[in-house]
Amino acid sequence: MEDILASIKKVIAEEKEQRGHITTRMEAEPEQDEAEDEVLELNEPLAPPMDLGPPLLDQSVAETSRQSIETLAAVAASAPPPPAVNPLEEMVREMLRPILKQWLDDHLPKLVDEHVKREISRITGRPLS
Repeated sequence: MEDILASIKKVIAEEKEQRGHITTRMEAEPEQDEAEDEVLELNEPLAPPMDLGPPLLDQSVAETSRQSIETLAAVAASAPPPPAVNPLEEMVREMLRPILKQWLDDHLPKLVDEHVKREISRITGRPLS
């Protein structure tokens, strides 16, 4: 078990080291890009235009739908904002916070340990006791 944990710690340390190199490289690259100021322009289409056939909607139906959506957007924009905090909801959160903290303190380590053992067992193919 200790060998597996040591191996996991080693892999994590190696990944952190690799991420550090990638981050350093990525930080260095924008400085080079800023100096070169290259712009990619696409003047030609990538693929020939496709024939889509006749439109699926009649123009009058599309216009009616567009007007309805614009009306909805206007009403939504003029609606008063919802209250920032619901007093009852805030009171319940404050009452549940210590209960939730106590439950997590009591049960979370055991739950995490069980899931880690199960995952290690699944990966290695050997049951852990």
